[in-house]
Amino acid sequence: MNDHFVALPSLPSIDYSQYGEVSLKSLSANQVIGGKFLSRNALLIPHVCHHDCVDISTLDEKRREWNSVFPEQKVTMLPLLIKALVATLKVYPIFNSSLDDSGKNVILKHYYNIGIAIDTEKGLVVGVVRQCDSSSIVDISEEISRLSIKARSRGLTMEEMSGGGITLSSLGDLGGTGFTPIINAPEVAIIGVSRAEYKQCFSADKQASIRYMLPLSLSYDHRVINGADAGRFLAEYQRQLTSESLFEHITKS
Repeated sequence: MNDHFVALPSLPSIDYSQYGEVSLKSLSANQVIGGKFLSRNALLIPHVCHHDCVDISTLDEKRREWNSVFPEQKVTMLPLLIKALVATLKVYPIFNSSLDDSGKNVILKHYYNIGIAIDTEKGLVVGVVRQCDSSSIVDISEEISRLSIKARSRGLTMEEMSGGGITLSSLGDLGGTGFTPIINAPEVAIIGVSRAEYKQCFSADKQASIRYMLPLSLSYDHRVINGADAGRFLAEYQRQLTSESLFEHITKS
């Protein structure tokens, strides 16, 4: 897979103290190790990033209604995004795949394990929520919480960070209107989620309304996925996020 990698010139070694006062801060082990994999993935995978916004107005209203009725089982947006993503992957399974070692075949995965990027003091890690197709939204929410707490305390095991089919990287309320997430190889796609905002939108008959819009950034491996595939994928994701059946999955598989 690396036969066509071209050796790049080394970065310059600079004595920055010649320009003024400096200090040295060590990167965490997670940052050092993760940085090597991120560099490899960014260099060896031909990334393309497709940006779009999806309307989550109704979904967020229903989520808030659920949380007011069942405060002991509060649901954030992330497990809902995961459940809708699973339904979308069933329509477009190429996004839940990996290239084999020859680079000539695609391995389609018939399981639905979703990676979630977790921000910790020691750096970014990706935990994997398994069997999302057969789990309720509450189950997925609880597993996200478990993985996040463990990642920020003891750390995740290799098993808890392995076996994902596609990754979601959410900035939550931190802001931003889009970014370019780096694919978590050997996966072929990753979805970046930025902060939702209320925006004026227009219907086909030019009627204006205020909608709660969620920015999505889909990075994909161009060896496997084409631009038209990405457009259709996010269009289907929008349909799944507005599906009446999505909230039926809150407490049942």
